[in-house]
Amino acid sequence: MTPTDAHLAATAFIDSDHPAVQAFAADHARGATARERAVALYHAVRDGFRYDPYRIDLSPEGMRASTVIAQGAGWCVPKAALLAAACRAAGIPARLGFADVRNHLSTERMRQTLKSDLYVWHGYTDLWIEGAWRKATPAFNLSLCQKFGLLPLEFDGLQDSIYHPFDATGQRHMEYVNQRGAFDDMPLAHIVADFEATYPDLYAPATAMREADFLQDVERETRT
Repeated sequence: MTPTDAHLAATAFIDSDHPAVQAFAADHARGATARERAVALYHAVRDGFRYDPYRIDLSPEGMRASTVIAQGAGWCVPKAALLAAACRAAGIPARLGFADVRNHLSTERMRQTLKSDLYVWHGYTDLWIEGAWRKATPAFNLSLCQKFGLLPLEFDGLQDSIYHPFDATGQRHMEYVNQRGAFDDMPLAHIVADFEATYPDLYAPATAMREADFLQDVERETRT
């Protein structure tokens, strides 16, 4: 499928018309070609905003691309939305892609809260570069990868950037178990419904994950 006007348009979640997104794109979309600008934006989103799966906020405000900029952090879906929004602001067609993945390197707190190592609706970004859609996954920032012993995901604008099946030590990392496809905008209602059905404890008022620090848990578990 070739790009349409929808892949450059602002939406409620991919809010490429937001002043903060516009400024971010202007600051970081460096390069002579669309490919170079997309790669620059990928690294700016990946490393400029801390990955934090403990602060999942499925409200419309919590899932907007501009909210990642305001908070300085996000989890995979809103970070993918930010990359899509920044690319649209820079004139690069973009959409959101989703898959279900099995995460073999989650924290103990996440496993206890979610009661599963299956992560539904993992988000990435699809970018139209040099005549094809290219997958880009800007979720895990470089410093987190270094602490967790993960191989950082790189993106050259030509090869798909998706999670490695193994970490730097050869242990299992991510397994893609179901592809949900690509969407012109974030299908938030479907995401919320599946999260509520799959992870009922995530919505408990006193969930331990909501009050914890993801980086501290990562550092403690990797030390042991």
